[in-house]
Amino acid sequence: MTKKDSSKIKRPKKPEASSRRVPRKRAPEPEPEVQPVGQTESAPQLLGELDLHLFAEGKHENIYEKLGAHPITHNGVKGVSFAVWAPNAERVSVVGDFNGWDGTQHSMRRTGESGVWETFVPNLEPGEIYKYELKSPGLPVFLKADPYAAFAEEPPKTSSVVYESSYRFRDATWLRRRATAEHFRRPLSIYEVHFGSWRRVAEESNRPLNYREMAEPLAKYVRELGFTHVEFLPLKEFPYGPSWGYQVSNYYAPSARYGTPDDLRYLIDYLHRKNIGVIMDWVPAHFPKDAFTLGRFDGSALYEHLDPRKGEHPDWGTYIFNYGRSEVKNFLIANALYWFREFHIDGLRVDAVASMLYLDYSRNEGEWVPNQFGGRENLEALAFLKELNEVTHRECPGTIMIAEESTAWPMVSHPTYTGGLGFDFKWNMGWMHDTLKYFQTDPLFRAGNHNALTFGLVYAWSENFILPLSHDEVVHLKGSLLNKMPGNISQKFANLRALYAYMWAHPGKKLLFMGGEFGQWREWTETESLDWHLVQDPLHAGLQELLRDLNRIYGKHECFWEADGEPAGFAWIDVDNAAQNVVAFRRISPATGAEIICVYNFSAVTIEAYRLGLPRAGKYKPLLNTDTESYGGANGGSSKRIAAEETPHHGLEYSVVITLPSLAGLWFETPPI
Repeated sequence: MTKKDSSKIKRPKKPEASSRRVPRKRAPEPEPEVQPVGQTESAPQLLGELDLHLFAEGKHENIYEKLGAHPITHNGVKGVSFAVWAPNAERVSVVGDFNGWDGTQHSMRRTGESGVWETFVPNLEPGEIYKYELKSPGLPVFLKADPYAAFAEEPPKTSSVVYESSYRFRDATWLRRRATAEHFRRPLSIYEVHFGSWRRVAEESNRPLNYREMAEPLAKYVRELGFTHVEFLPLKEFPYGPSWGYQVSNYYAPSARYGTPDDLRYLIDYLHRKNIGVIMDWVPAHFPKDAFTLGRFDGSALYEHLDPRKGEHPDWGTYIFNYGRSEVKNFLIANALYWFREFHIDGLRVDAVASMLYLDYSRNEGEWVPNQFGGRENLEALAFLKELNEVTHRECPGTIMIAEESTAWPMVSHPTYTGGLGFDFKWNMGWMHDTLKYFQTDPLFRAGNHNALTFGLVYAWSENFILPLSHDEVVHLKGSLLNKMPGNISQKFANLRALYAYMWAHPGKKLLFMGGEFGQWREWTETESLDWHLVQDPLHAGLQELLRDLNRIYGKHECFWEADGEPAGFAWIDVDNAAQNVVAFRRISPATGAEIICVYNFSAVTIEAYRLGLPRAGKYKPLLNTDTESYGGANGGSSKRIAAEETPHHGLEYSVVITLPSLAGLWFETPPI
């Protein structure tokens, strides 16, 4: 957070009240005629009957405008309205510096049987910190952060912050184009970013950039490399840094580590005005057990299941949302809409979908409860995901919903009206594992793993896939992408260049985690900046140049993305040449008939006279050779146009004899029809 922004927040004058239960002397209970504002008939009715009805049904798509803290003017008096859902509570108060953290000062009024408590505190302004003090049956008084807070203190502090946005977006042109975009038939090349470690300020105690500082350098870099979108690891507030944001404590509050909510709005707006889309990881699968968060919110299992076999995740030590409870479903669906509407996010990548789909996910026999039909499918989570995708697509046209789903669950990225889950895209985890397995194998033994390279095309059109080389593949002793590659230094770079050329030509949209574009040697860590000094080395700079050219050629040629999800956009030329570690295929534009021929030699030796089948006569223009000297290669292979000979080969009418450099990929553009 910048110094200017942090000065707006009124800090506690005593030790942090959010993490302690300090006995305090209670003031006498007020007489009825002098009850605090919020208890009197003159206090505003914050949620009307329709609001409460829709919330109880799980259908209030703007519930974040009602629950939480909102600066308003009531009867000519400025102040802040507070509303929170806590049906099991006997008493709820709002506390903060403004009342000395004394829960007797601003008690909240319960609205009928809804479980919602509300009040209005006059003369409060944005910047005040607060929490809710709750008293539930059989429990001592305890404090909770606001589930719907628009801002929160920077960790390790845990209070909520009253916030009112004053930002005015200037991305109307981007939003109009987005609303009509056919993402399936457009280029989609995603640069995945962990915000706190992309670039740090070494001169200032190695601090991360803030939202506003990040805008210009990130936009410039992403544009230079030709990526269409940035995907941020979660930017909601989270207490534990090494969780990378995947254990969310405040679903409606951007992380204060990097600035205010309006600072984040500025970053997204800036990226849009530079024609860069913004995707953010979103975590409805689980949440942490920290005392100030959602867990046992009103003393009961409110947001989570009470039964640990359904309500707790054994691997991550977290709670699992109760997707069958209407108010919980409403909390999550409205949250997705909140990021689309209030921050103009273009897409949400939903984390850990597999853990939501299966009741026995990561559980042994006897540790899970079957559904009503005796199966292991989580029917409540399925219904939630389908409704989530239906609502977001209806209310926010052109936005993208992406599933990180690692199993063979069918039709994840198919519309709900055809029986699918309704996502736009699914991460192709099978392709990622198989492809990395192949490339990590020494070329001497790749012939025995040839199937790992080609198997992905068996199911390539069963979903709308994104091919991910994500953050998960470069941590926890897995090694960086460059260090996964076999051979000496030169061969490692050659292998990685060939992998990228294979990935960018393969059916499916693209995603690459930061640092992979220039070949970071060490594993990624969230506490250190990327090793930007490496781009001064010709091999690293060459890899970065290759990524730039891959994105440029990819975006220019519709063959690569027009029919990504259809068999008509792809055809094998040489698929079973395991002995030579060679594959070749055609990427096809059904609309124009244009084609690009892609051929790869994944062996460690040059193949001097390889005959390549071609679909038609004429001269083929070279588009890419990963062995080019400027990329760090040895300039093997032809850089001139190749002329097709009327010699049938590979089942095609024409062919040509070419040299295939070792550990390299070559692309050729077919002559016009």
